[in-house]
Amino acid sequence: MVGSLVLALYALRAGSRAFDVALDAASVGAAVFTVSAGVTGFFTVLNALGSTPSADAQFGQQLGRFLIQQELGRAWLITTIAGAVLTVLIFAVRSWTPTLMVAILAIAALVPMATQGHSGDDANHSAAVMALVLHVVAAAVWLGGLVLLVLVRPVLTRTEMTGVLRRYSSLALVSFVVVAISGTARALAGGITLELLTSPYGIVLLIKIAALLALGMLGAWYRVRLIERIADDAASRRFWGLISIELAFMGIASGAAAALARTPPPVDTSLSGLTPAQILTGAPLPPEFTLVRWFTAWEIDLLWAFAVGFGAFFYLAGVIRLHRRGDTWPIYRTVLWLVGLALLLWVTGGPINVYQDYLFSVHMVGHMLLAMAIPLCLVAGAPVTLAARAIRKRDDGTRGGREWILWAVHTPFSKVVTHPLFAAAMFIGSLWVFYYTDLFRWSLYDHIGHEWMVAHFLISGYLFALSLVGIDPVPYRFPYPFRLVTLIAVMAMHAFFGIAIMMQSGLMVAEWFGAMGRTWGPTPLEDQYVGGGVAWSVGEIPTLILALVVAIQWSRSDERTQRRRDRQADRTGDAELNEYNERLAQLAERDARRERAGR
Repeated sequence: MVGSLVLALYALRAGSRAFDVALDAASVGAAVFTVSAGVTGFFTVLNALGSTPSADAQFGQQLGRFLIQQELGRAWLITTIAGAVLTVLIFAVRSWTPTLMVAILAIAALVPMATQGHSGDDANHSAAVMALVLHVVAAAVWLGGLVLLVLVRPVLTRTEMTGVLRRYSSLALVSFVVVAISGTARALAGGITLELLTSPYGIVLLIKIAALLALGMLGAWYRVRLIERIADDAASRRFWGLISIELAFMGIASGAAAALARTPPPVDTSLSGLTPAQILTGAPLPPEFTLVRWFTAWEIDLLWAFAVGFGAFFYLAGVIRLHRRGDTWPIYRTVLWLVGLALLLWVTGGPINVYQDYLFSVHMVGHMLLAMAIPLCLVAGAPVTLAARAIRKRDDGTRGGREWILWAVHTPFSKVVTHPLFAAAMFIGSLWVFYYTDLFRWSLYDHIGHEWMVAHFLISGYLFALSLVGIDPVPYRFPYPFRLVTLIAVMAMHAFFGIAIMMQSGLMVAEWFGAMGRTWGPTPLEDQYVGGGVAWSVGEIPTLILALVVAIQWSRSDERTQRRRDRQADRTGDAELNEYNERLAQLAERDARRERAGR
């Protein structure tokens, strides 16, 4: 389902026979996904309740309560419904944009399933769950794409197949990296011991690792040696033989992964002797937050670690490609982009991530950096401009990275979200809505809510900075005077938000911050007061930097306009000025004649 959709969007041409085959394969995959989720959910209910299926009302009530009231039951119910909806939607779509929307929904449908299994009982719950989500999604892209290669082979010429294989190998390489790293992180979340490795669980884990290594070597072999020679009959037979072997190894790896997901490890990784902090966060209370721990405390969030890693790699690859063909790219843009990514990694995987669940002030520091400082650096890096210049343009009707990025820039949705008024309203409005509704509570209790919070404030800050000082093209920007007015208004509302928090006499999400059992640091209410001060004072520093950048750009814009007029005057010999002066003289002479005639 997922692999067919992703490969169709990246490697095939909409309207072609191969594209239709990919969507048909995805629709069948969604149907199998739906039935499998329903059957698995039903047996999960039987296993959890320890009951025997029957047609009486009591069993029906038990089944209904489990599916609606229990988190495990709701996850499988949502997965089954999502699969049924996707089966119909995928069958109905046949063009670029609807297929993209369906692909996003298909990836999202994997998330509830990936949050289940024994990962939820681990002491490092959030890290284990996020590792498993990334593992499942990347494996789906990898395996689904490989199956689709076999299905579309009969409808493509060898030349077309070579291009599709090359593009699939790029997707497979990225998927392999994500699968390998997320799988390692998932194993480390529970702890690796000799007892674990010598147990039946450990043996299955080693089998999965061996299968993944074999898949990586096979992928490297046909990427380097065979793809370009597929037109040769002998090489073609060897290549498709390797694909058959790779599918077999993927079956082994997938079976081992399913077994690991349903089997608790022999090492006790569950939370025992629960403290209040462990009950709320799923992790022990960290030690006192001192100056040293601003630099030494780390708890990597895999999702944002991958975003930072791939963001740095592809950006530097684009810069290198430009330099190799003789084009220039300002060094300051590269530096600011990397600084922004480094800050993002520090916020999402460093001391901010370690202590934000326990100290509101630390949470607010992270929020200010996510919404204001990091976007300012990333916008200065001009990633869209770099992508448009560095990524090769496709001429076969398919869409690669360049085509999808430019499509996104020019969509009606982009015109709305990049409009200065919308960007400013989203930036400041979401601040109030988030903290004064249950969205804040959701981000604390649910790790998916936390990831949504990070993404939302990062994107809203990026769009606001882009509308004011961005280098990348957008449909519309305010003139410089209106940009400063907008920025001043946002600064005022932002400062008022910080003061409003400082003036609160009650604790925000009191059952969370007030129930941690923390014995060090300020009291929860004092800490909340500090957090309001952070939003009021520290949060204004990036805004002042934005104001300075707008003023500098305004000044340079005036200078460029004047230089352009001077060059025009040099080329025309001041013809425009002379014409203007002659016109004034004619008007003056006309007025003089009228005055004489009146006398």
